[in-house]
Amino acid sequence: MILIILDGKKTAETLMKKIAADVAAIGEDITLALIMVGNNPASQVYVRNKIKACDEVGIKVREFFLDEKIPQKELLRIIAECNDDPSVNGILVQLPLPSHLSESEIINAIDPQKDVDGLTIVNQGKLMAGADAIAPATPKGVITLLQKYFVEIAGKNAVVVGRSKLVGKPAALLLLQKNATVTIAHSKTANLRDVTKRADILVVAVGKPNFITADMVKKDAVVVDVGINKVEGKIVGDVDFAAVKEVASYITPVPKGVGPMTIVSLLENILLCHKKQVATRETA
Repeated sequence: MILIILDGKKTAETLMKKIAADVAAIGEDITLALIMVGNNPASQVYVRNKIKACDEVGIKVREFFLDEKIPQKELLRIIAECNDDPSVNGILVQLPLPSHLSESEIINAIDPQKDVDGLTIVNQGKLMAGADAIAPATPKGVITLLQKYFVEIAGKNAVVVGRSKLVGKPAALLLLQKNATVTIAHSKTANLRDVTKRADILVVAVGKPNFITADMVKKDAVVVDVGINKVEGKIVGDVDFAAVKEVASYITPVPKGVGPMTIVSLLENILLCHKKQVATRETA
């Protein structure tokens, strides 16, 4: 089988044009409240990319760049104000947060209809129940990318390596919704190679560079690498791309694979939040 590169950058560029058209057609401002606490260098890069993407499609961003020592009570007050402001359609709290802040309490203070990251208990519960949830952007982007390349998901054995609430768990649930047979593997999984070797679709999000090697991958598998690691000044994934591409039928590159799809899925989530708020107003 000929290897096909799952080009997230190219796919995202096409989707960005559609989102920009959708934003223009709405005819009113769409606004994201973006909250960042402190000066984490990685977070600064992610935030810049999100602001740039919003600007490209016509979504306005209200920036809250807050001191690292901000009291939890003050941060909760800012979130409450954004919740109550009808001109704010989405709220994003950039993670990680400083250690003195309760991530769970802060995330769950966000109105679920403005939760563009899909991390509130309400949206995670809806995703678990198969209800109309706002799904986290990265796993949502993975599914979109597979569908854009007409990768068959239904009936396939899918293995997700990683169990975070941001990627691993929601990726497994979204694959399950598409009728895959799903296994979640992680750092405590015994005989991991035997588990990954059974996967028709292998999604990897462990944060360890080149963790998945060719001998862990089934011939002609679809391999999705969510990892972003810096090794000797270069960005590499969790999959040994050079070796695994000789075995796989489809594979995402790092960079230009899942990363751009995460950003475009975030933009889709902002529009979805706006849609839900309009529906709520119309039924009130």
